[in-house]
Amino acid sequence: MRKNLTLKAALLSVLLLGLVLAVWQLATLPAAGTTAAAGMTAEQIEYQKMLGKDPGQVKSSGFPSPAEMGDAAWRHLSDPFYDNGPNDKGIAIQLAYSLGRVALGFLLACAVAVPLGFVIGMSPLLHKAFDPFIQVLKPISPLAWMPLALYTIKDSSVSGIFVIFICSVWPMLLNTAFGVASVKREWLNVASTLEVKPLRRAFRVILPAAAPTILTGMRISMSIAWLVIVAAEMLVGGTGIGYFVWNEWNNLSLTNVIFAILVIGVVGMLLDQAFAGLQRKVTYVE
Repeated sequence: MRKNLTLKAALLSVLLLGLVLAVWQLATLPAAGTTAAAGMTAEQIEYQKMLGKDPGQVKSSGFPSPAEMGDAAWRHLSDPFYDNGPNDKGIAIQLAYSLGRVALGFLLACAVAVPLGFVIGMSPLLHKAFDPFIQVLKPISPLAWMPLALYTIKDSSVSGIFVIFICSVWPMLLNTAFGVASVKREWLNVASTLEVKPLRRAFRVILPAAAPTILTGMRISMSIAWLVIVAAEMLVGGTGIGYFVWNEWNNLSLTNVIFAILVIGVVGMLLDQAFAGLQRKVTYVE
């Protein structure tokens, strides 16, 4: 039954993709009898020729067709590691910079949020003491920290890592504290009866019980971090998939912009699925 449902869902997804591509192709068909030179001044026509374009060709909607997107994807994916200078790097190199910043900021957030969440979850007093600070800082947009980070750190790459850190801390911290506080009292009472030492109790009783909730917080944090790094790299420039999108927009290459958007979506999906797999491994059935 489950296998049939998965197969039907896959077939429906393929049909939806085909429908989207068909509508996309129809929407980007060139208008009959209309040329790109129509409505252009002599100076604009000359400028188009200098760019290597033919003003007399049939004018399209300006939006790339699926075939053009396929050509762009093949061009980028066939040589993803080339490096021709600061503003011309392969898509794999740009992704590596972005993923490296996300990984470093995320790991720093884990090192702070998980232990602190453990302490807050185990102590009602600390929970009440920290709660006002968390509620004030949590709603602040991560990008609002970027000017302050650039002013104090004075390094755009490190500032991007700091922004990832600050946006990743809160979901992990709150989920860890909630998971620890929600551990069944019976299990803790059994550990106390057996005179289990606090450190051993934390690792053998509390951590396994709270692990699914902690992984949920990590999954949410990673999704937010991947969203934020793209916007942060657009602001600070240099390298990364966000800078690639902004640079291609400045080059008026809408095809490359759409390709990068699709890459961002696919990588985000893979990161989410990786954490979903980890979450399933630590989830237990009572």
